[in-house]
Amino acid sequence: MPKAKKQKRKKVKNKSKRKVLRAEVVSNRMDKTVVVECVNKRAHPLYHKIVRSSKKHKAHTERDLSIGDIVEIEQCKPISKDKTWRVINVLKEKSKKS
Repeated sequence: MPKAKKQKRKKVKNKSKRKVLRAEVVSNRMDKTVVVECVNKRAHPLYHKIVRSSKKHKAHTERDLSIGDIVEIEQCKPISKDKTWRVINVLKEKSKKS
């Protein structure tokens, strides 16, 4: 009887294929929602100048975040009409001055 060959399994680093972005909190006036701004910098294909573009997203959070905090957001299923992102990590908190 011939021996069966072992199949090698590929190790997947991150099972989730959701987009993860780094953003800054620009508004925290809503309940359980923050507005974050993602800034992208890229070179113009013809003129090679660095072009800055930004996009605002509404993200779900249970935490109390302040304006200026740097957070990591992950795409998720729609929570409401505008909210399809959630805060997964706070990377840098804005220092509070007294």
